[in-house]
Amino acid sequence: MWVVSASGCRWLGAGGALAVAAGGYAAGALPVVGGGGLWAPRGSGAETAGAVVAAAGLTLLVAVWCRYGVLLARGAAGSALGTLAAWCAPLLLAPPLHSADVYSYVAQGAMVLEGHDVYGAGPSVLGPGELGADAAASVGGNWTDTPAPYGPVFLLLAEAVVRLTGGSVVPAVLLLRLVALGSLALLVWAVRGFGKGDGALWLAVLNPLLLVHVVGGTHNDGLMAGLMLAGVLLAVRGRWVLGSALVGCAVMVKSPAAVALLFVAVVVARRGGLLKGLLLPPAVAGAVAAGASLLSGTGFGWLGTQSVAGAIHTPLSLTSDLGLALGTLVADDPEPVKAVVQKLGLLAAAVIVCLLAWRAYRGRIDPVLGLGYGLLALVALSPMVQPWYLLWGTVAVAAVAWHSRAGQVLAVLSAALVYETQPAGHTPWYGFVAAGLVLALGVLWLRRDPWPPAPAPAGTAPAPADGVRAA
Repeated sequence: MWVVSASGCRWLGAGGALAVAAGGYAAGALPVVGGGGLWAPRGSGAETAGAVVAAAGLTLLVAVWCRYGVLLARGAAGSALGTLAAWCAPLLLAPPLHSADVYSYVAQGAMVLEGHDVYGAGPSVLGPGELGADAAASVGGNWTDTPAPYGPVFLLLAEAVVRLTGGSVVPAVLLLRLVALGSLALLVWAVRGFGKGDGALWLAVLNPLLLVHVVGGTHNDGLMAGLMLAGVLLAVRGRWVLGSALVGCAVMVKSPAAVALLFVAVVVARRGGLLKGLLLPPAVAGAVAAGASLLSGTGFGWLGTQSVAGAIHTPLSLTSDLGLALGTLVADDPEPVKAVVQKLGLLAAAVIVCLLAWRAYRGRIDPVLGLGYGLLALVALSPMVQPWYLLWGTVAVAAVAWHSRAGQVLAVLSAALVYETQPAGHTPWYGFVAAGLVLALGVLWLRRDPWPPAPAPAGTAPAPADGVRAA
């Protein structure tokens, strides 16, 4: 039947995305000021109606995405790129969805342009007469006085956006969405380069978690992931200098991309010797980071702001939740205990990443798959976790092993986590209930319909590093 075909999935999903965007005009992360007549609050009744429409559209999109994945897993043919275009198009002119972080990006770009120390103060430093003041007024409460945790490459992009738009909220957000679309295109190129077909694109870029948070919410995690995966692909293809430089740029967007540098080093070490792998890729990426820090004028302040996000408690952080619970039980002030547990979690993540890199070096795991698992471990054990952080590792796993148990599990987690935040960016209790219900349904699916191992596809897959088995 048409409604369960790949073509039916494309157009039903587009309808779901359209409902998400339409609901966002009333229930999205609308600016406090500067939104004009189109991006403006419309009262509680309209907001509630918009949230219902957006939730219905999101549910349709998630259901269709899951159906499309099953079709691809069973060998059905379908144009993933055409489907991606159909699902993205409705989101392009929508207001920010499921997060207000984009207003921080605009405000931080304005801070750089106005000469403020973006690593020493938060968006609240912008005065009423300065560029970006309207965007700063819409920054979420937790981030108003928080210095930027982002690297100078992203801040230069944000500064350029403010310079081109004069800091006007709507044009600045839409221009940053174009940056997000460029990130999406880079991800598509990188994922396709590993040769696993439309299924890899299905899990990596058709993923509703990515569509909602990278296209709709314009999160810079998409840019980090695109640069990171493109750099790894180039390294696997033997162009490790350019690959290391791209990974260095990814680190200068968000620091977790540094994990990829270790696996680029593994690829180089297996071909050119351990010493070459350990020294040269980090040297190239380090030169990129130093050059960006000096040329941008923002300096090396990013080195001191990587822990600022950890001060904000997010319920998805297992180590923060455990630390808070233990601290409440054993101490009057739970924060010191919580901080210790958070540090232990990061230490455990570092150990896991190093073990995965060693296994990749020994030829026991594909280095790209090892990167994906390492990033997932980092997210699981980080002191601050947002739903879209799951995408860091998911894109790498999807690129080489989408048709695997891990890929199927990540699909379930993606479908669940997309419900955790609401269109306005809030995280109410019922979002967790919805996520829990989807997760329970996903577990039933995993048990009843596990995907069989996929045959190695013929075609354009790049050769893995010498002696490293493909995922």
